Amino acid sequence: MQPRSAVTALLTAVALAAAMILIPGPAVAAAGDGGPADTNIAYVGRWDTTNSAGYVPNWTGAYLVTSFTGTTVKIKQRDAVNMYVSVDRGADVFYAGVRGTVNLTPTRLAAGTHTLRVSYRSGDTIFQGLVLDAGATTVAPSVPAKLVEFVGDSITAGYLDSKLALSAYGWVLGEKLGVRHTQIARAGYCLVAQSGCVGQSGQFFKLGSTGTTDWNFGRYQAAAVVINLGTNDIGHGVTGAAFQSSYTAFLRAVRARYPGAALFAMETFKKRYVAETQAAVAALNASGDANVFYIGTEGWLTVNTDYADGDGHPNDAGHIKIANRLAPIIAPRIGVPAP
Repeated sequence: MQPRSAVTALLTAVALAAAMILIPGPAVAAAGDGGPADTNIAYVGRWDTTNSAGYVPNWTGAYLVTSFTGTTVKIKQRDAVNMYVSVDRGADVFYAGVRGTVNLTPTRLAAGTHTLRVSYRSGDTIFQGLVLDAGATTVAPSVPAKLVEFVGDSITAGYLDSKLALSAYGWVLGEKLGVRHTQIARAGYCLVAQSGCVGQSGQFFKLGSTGTTDWNFGRYQAAAVVINLGTNDIGHGVTGAAFQSSYTAFLRAVRARYPGAALFAMETFKKRYVAETQAAVAALNASGDANVFYIGTEGWLTVNTDYADGDGHPNDAGHIKIANRLAPIIAPRIGVPAP
């Protein structure tokens, strides 16, 4: 090799080495750093995790849990958000309209390992990570193995009760049974898709309550699915025959996604499409699926006592009554102790 060629080769090698040092590769989240991709953070419900800069919960009642060391924890929020936070399994504290880096421990905790649960209510619901003490880390939380999914409309979503999803019967029951829980529900939704009414017969299978992105059912498997649909369909002219056909097909489609789950079809509290709901359950039983059940709700709630309005939306006490009624029905089917 000639001297000039040797110098050129050396300079090229140095430049390449410098480029490798100065141009970092894609960021990789480390377990314990508190970032959205931290594997010590457990996400319950249908979270959009496609953007590593911020994870987004979909539907209602989705939440995240983790443990952490140190004496303080803060959460990073892009813009104004309303959320509920429980530290060390204490009562949920409501943070209204907060943004930026929000201190969740205004009073320092004792040194040690602590737990954290965050559930968003509304606003800019984008989780951008946690900020811990210097030298502190997140710790993998202890999460229940079983998950129960609740499917419905405004009643299941907790419309008009004090904490929306967090005081609705699905959340109350999930906490009572000690299982993970999700609420695939939104106010005004029907079973059958109609003009002016989104149908859960299709939307249930999507990532969010709006949009067309399919949900990846490989992310988790439910031990039970509790369905409360039909209250709104009658106002959109859905016939009994159409409702029964759609409910039967819906149960079969849910079964295809959750082969081992117990499926429960609740009688609506307004007693709408009762025979059709029973017939849909009977159709699956007749086809050999014995893990599908009808739940009658006669006498569960008292008019003018357990409702927040005259339109059939339970108040907090009403939701607790529903959860108490469901507990001994659901618990034995999923192998957990009834409280």
